[in-house]
Amino acid sequence: MTETTQSPRLSPTGFDLTAPTVADLKRLEAGLTREEKEVLLHHGTEAPFCGGLLDNKEDGAYCCRLCGLPLFQARTKFESGTGWPSFFAPIEESHVRAVRDTSYGMVRIETRCARCDSHQGHVFPDGPPPTRLRYCINSVSLQFVANGVPLPDPLGRGDSLG
Repeated sequence: MTETTQSPRLSPTGFDLTAPTVADLKRLEAGLTREEKEVLLHHGTEAPFCGGLLDNKEDGAYCCRLCGLPLFQARTKFESGTGWPSFFAPIEESHVRAVRDTSYGMVRIETRCARCDSHQGHVFPDGPPPTRLRYCINSVSLQFVANGVPLPDPLGRGDSLG
């Protein structure tokens, strides 16, 4: 069975949100560590206060570790005291997908990458103004890119933050 080429689905900021092909996903998944696979592909959670990006204070973008799509900007990061990097808004609403999660006997909203559908974390309605949201994200789900450094482009789509 061959895969068909689909027309690009672009976000308002011009990022290609078209899902990766099965072959691309296999290639990208092969480069993940065991912990990254557990979180990104199997909806796991890293231990609190252990993530490498928790205390990061640099300016830049936080991109999906699997496909490279920019998800959050440093200026929306805040200290929530929960043990995971927290953001009050995504770079673009269309870059994150909200999915109802009823695991662990509670109702939560899971946050996934809109392009590759990888698990990022959860969003809660207890964040700071202006959104009052707290995107609680696993460090291993993200790749930080400092301002002035090209964004990762593992799918060869030429995306960039203008």
